[in-house]
Amino acid sequence: MSGDRPRRGYASPPCFAHELTPEAPAIVDPATARDVKGWRRAERERLIAGRLATPAADRAEAARRIAATLDRMVRPEPGIAIALYWPFRGEPDLRRWMRAAVEAGARLALPVVVAKARPLVFREWVPGCRMARGVWNIPTPAEGAEIAPDVVIAPLVGFDPGCYRLGYGGGFYDRTLAAMPVRPMVIGVGFETAALPTIHPQPHDVPMDAIVTGPEAKFRPETR
Repeated sequence: MSGDRPRRGYASPPCFAHELTPEAPAIVDPATARDVKGWRRAERERLIAGRLATPAADRAEAARRIAATLDRMVRPEPGIAIALYWPFRGEPDLRRWMRAAVEAGARLALPVVVAKARPLVFREWVPGCRMARGVWNIPTPAEGAEIAPDVVIAPLVGFDPGCYRLGYGGGFYDRTLAAMPVRPMVIGVGFETAALPTIHPQPHDVPMDAIVTGPEAKFRPETR
């Protein structure tokens, strides 16, 4: 994390906080895992509420800065396949960047949930393609080729200094990344207000390679 910022009103940490570190997930017992799950649920609700309360103009400006950073990191061009997402509940809206990436020759895909507790598939997206409502009514491509992405850009609810991502609790991205035979570059995107001291990583959590919340990327410590 760059720079010091005033201490914010984080929810009270769970009683097992001393047992976990941002650097490495611990093997935890079922009771501790339940405590983590409950703590994450409360943090998720708090962070989403704060995100939705942020003025739309501020969210749009943050999305513009995120897109500019992605241009430098990913460099959309022919031959690269990029998985993104359709914005949901105040997430950074990168649809303009998506259209520009397609125009630059990149292949784009959106995640599709095929079944509960199964990895995602990434289905090709182009502007104007036919869309269908998926999980949580998020639009997904109704048809098209499945793509193995070189880069996965994943939305986040929260993140910590180890580049661990707090998502919506379904575990889809963790499950998908763990199942991929070749790991793509994985970038989490969100707002700076999503920063947490730790998400209390668990053994199943897969860290991002980088987190982008604005003009600079925050890289996973061992990938710097």
